[in-house]
Amino acid sequence: MIETPARQLADQRRPAPAAEPPAEDDLDTSAAQSGADKRTALRSRVATVVLVLVLLSVSVFAVWSSQLTSSAAQSADDASTLSDYYDRADRAVTAEESLERKYRLEPGPEVRAKYDAASADLVTALDLVEENGDQSDRETESRLDAAHESYLGSIARMFDAVDTGNTPLALKIDGEEVDPKFDAIAETVRSAAQGHRENSVSQLAKLRAMEELTGWLTPWVFVLGLLLAAAMAFVTRGHRRLLDRERRQALRDSLHDALTGLPNRVLLFDRCGKELAAAERTGAAVGLLLIDLDRFKEINDTFGHHYGDELLKQVGTRLRSVLHKTHTIARLGGDEFAVLLPDITDVESAKDVGATLRDALEAPFLIDGVALDVEASVGVVLSGQHGINATVLLQRADVAMYVAKAGNLGVCAYDSDLDGHSPAKLALLGDLRRALTADQLVLHYQPKVSLDSGEILGAEALVRWEHPDRGLIFPDDFIPLAEHTGLIGPLTTHVLEAALAQTKAWLASGVPLTMSVNLSARSLLDDGLPRQIADLLARHGVPAELLELEITESALMADPARAQRLLEALAAMGVRLSIDDFGAGYTSLGQLKDLPVTEIKIDRSFITSMATEPSDALIARSIIDLGHSLGLTVLAEGVETAETLTHLRTFDCDVVQGYYICCPMPAATFDAWRASYPTSTMFRPEEPAPAE
Repeated sequence: MIETPARQLADQRRPAPAAEPPAEDDLDTSAAQSGADKRTALRSRVATVVLVLVLLSVSVFAVWSSQLTSSAAQSADDASTLSDYYDRADRAVTAEESLERKYRLEPGPEVRAKYDAASADLVTALDLVEENGDQSDRETESRLDAAHESYLGSIARMFDAVDTGNTPLALKIDGEEVDPKFDAIAETVRSAAQGHRENSVSQLAKLRAMEELTGWLTPWVFVLGLLLAAAMAFVTRGHRRLLDRERRQALRDSLHDALTGLPNRVLLFDRCGKELAAAERTGAAVGLLLIDLDRFKEINDTFGHHYGDELLKQVGTRLRSVLHKTHTIARLGGDEFAVLLPDITDVESAKDVGATLRDALEAPFLIDGVALDVEASVGVVLSGQHGINATVLLQRADVAMYVAKAGNLGVCAYDSDLDGHSPAKLALLGDLRRALTADQLVLHYQPKVSLDSGEILGAEALVRWEHPDRGLIFPDDFIPLAEHTGLIGPLTTHVLEAALAQTKAWLASGVPLTMSVNLSARSLLDDGLPRQIADLLARHGVPAELLELEITESALMADPARAQRLLEALAAMGVRLSIDDFGAGYTSLGQLKDLPVTEIKIDRSFITSMATEPSDALIARSIIDLGHSLGLTVLAEGVETAETLTHLRTFDCDVVQGYYICCPMPAATFDAWRASYPTSTMFRPEEPAPAE
């Protein structure tokens, strides 16, 4: 608990180990764990490949053994069947031979019928061989069938000779035709039958061998399956551990900044919510600091993003080194950091922490041999006093930080009077978006008059908002809103379009006037501004010298180098340039002489108080002398009295503008006023000035 600034600073000088950068041992452990994870991942990949190969091998074995066994069984069955058919054919041939001899000895119908049956049985057996055998069997069957037909022809003639009792002829036919043909048929059938018997025996032997192999391999495959299951369990366990670590790492990555390793916005909001809940129970307060580095963009643009990233790492480490272990430091993105302070006593204690953090950044940061100096702006909020939830606190810390940055305050606590983000202004911002497309924004014109001749030299275009419910709204109420959003670009374009259209109308009427238009700081950060101006001038047909752009000193200082380039490009086109509110900013004489401007406008704060504040009159006179010495036209805005006008004439001022001469008015009213304007008698001390 932070009780006093002194106690707090003492704690910060003795940072707790938890708030310090990781020790070398931790880094070594992390590196070792990373190496172990890589080895685990490698082993897992190798094991996975081996498992896949084993599974593939087992699958191949199962398919192979099944297919091979089935094929062997089918081959054995086919061989056995063909062997049976050939054996049947062999028996039929034997029967034919026996019955043929019997018929010669005992001719008669009964023997002839038995012979015909044996012959038919042979034909049937041969047909079965043709149907179930291979090509060789079909060729054998074809030869046997032809030989058997020839044999049957010879048998028929021999049986006829026997029936007629012509024994010599029967013996001759038997010896010359029947026996040779029968022997050839018998030899072919018996040879084929023997071959298929041997093939059947061979196929059966293969089938038995395959069954023996399968029976021997099956237990080993079973054992391999058990080993596979164990290996899968081991790999799965390793993967689970690896996935658990990766999940934990992913969770950590989701809650920490990848560049600095600090907690990110999500983790900050989580811890802030818990601390706020605890503070509500105990009645304590929680502080929140928002830290933004000054000129960080210049480092990125000058040295590159590598230097910017390394700087952010060192900034995070240095800030963490001066914080207490109970504090949370987070990187929100870009160059923004936040610090959560639980159990803080008051705003001043939180501001003291902010000052300590700024002091920690005073020493240069050494990056690749380059010493970089940075500063920071810190916004401070306190729970209860400035908000009761993390979202509101962070938003208001952001407001305070920007106030600190804009005012060069270093550390600033939130003040509702400084907050431009009220609900009413946010509603007005929504209306402003619609106003751009609903033609609710109009221009009023205020003349610029020569102090010497009284001639009207030009007019300044001033935007007004004709709100349907709130009436006429002046720019001070909505321009700041537009500048902090993306609306300032479209609004500037709208004003330029309307102003150049009016300039064209005056040019066409034969009474041209120089038109002055104000540019915002954001406009000077837009590299496309010169091209946009050139396109608008060309589209409206307005000479560049009739357009004058007014830029404030603060806008010039936002990015001097870029502003210089843009102004030079505009001046090269012939556009006139004026520095508005001169004297209220920080423009140096060296910068002023190098800028391609033609006019400076003295800030109205010096003009309106000239008659009562001699020092302001002296400043105004010095600015006029400075402008003349640089060859510039000097304009005094805010002229509201004849006495002020007299002083400016004494100081030899060139141009004046203000309510004493004329207030801003719509174009039609401006034209009517200009038509009756008494240029010959204007600004003569002995004559009264015209009424507003």
